[in-house]
Amino acid sequence: MLAFETDCHLFQDCGFPAPSVWSFIFEPMFTVGPVEVNKAMVLAFISTALVVGFFWKAFARPKVVPGKFQLLAEVLYDFVRRGIGREVIGKKAEPFVPLLVSLFFFIWIMNIWAVIPMAQLPATSIIAYPAALALVVWVTYMTVTFKTNGFVGGIRNLCVPGGLPKGIYVILTPIEFVSNIFVRPFTLAVRLFANMFAGHLLILTFIIGTWYTLGTVVGAFYSVTSLIMTLLITVFELFIQALQAYVFTVLTATYLAQALEEAH
Repeated sequence: MLAFETDCHLFQDCGFPAPSVWSFIFEPMFTVGPVEVNKAMVLAFISTALVVGFFWKAFARPKVVPGKFQLLAEVLYDFVRRGIGREVIGKKAEPFVPLLVSLFFFIWIMNIWAVIPMAQLPATSIIAYPAALALVVWVTYMTVTFKTNGFVGGIRNLCVPGGLPKGIYVILTPIEFVSNIFVRPFTLAVRLFANMFAGHLLILTFIIGTWYTLGTVVGAFYSVTSLIMTLLITVFELFIQALQAYVFTVLTATYLAQALEEAH
């Protein structure tokens, strides 16, 4: 729902057209066989194409002395490789850097659609997308855990932290089991979803408020105030969008670092 989709204004005997569930549910734009493709799906496809296309173009024919495009890609790749992979995982990070780079830039672009004209929707405000990404992370770190430690060692890695008095394991082991296997992917998905959902809702509320309060001299004052708030929140959202992509990627690296540890 956009502000200009209603002719309702302040002092016209009509209520404020607040954002609703329909701000996040979209009619199919087209169908591919039995699959109905909506706006959020299109944004996800475009985000994937942008990430893959950018790095493919940059590194398809790498040069020893990089051009500007390759240099930019190397700087972005190295930011995740060194700033997240090496810092969190250490020397064993290299095999996982492509995953971390893909997650960071895919999530960032999915978030940033919120402030792009005509799109105006962070695709990650639809819970299915953070949930799918969290599932990818869960499958990856669970696979790495058991591949590194074997079945018994993997269970110990997930459920039995070392260096603690034996009596405390009676309480701690089931807590660690639930936390590492079930709570991690849930919180990973919900954290990203909730931040993007709330941010988009705030921007929508103030955009609609800007339009709704127009029409009178008194209303114009409120409209300008609402517009200023929209701009301020949008700038703040740009920071949050990058931060959430960073947090998601850092947590993924943290889980992988634990998975690579030998069971005690």
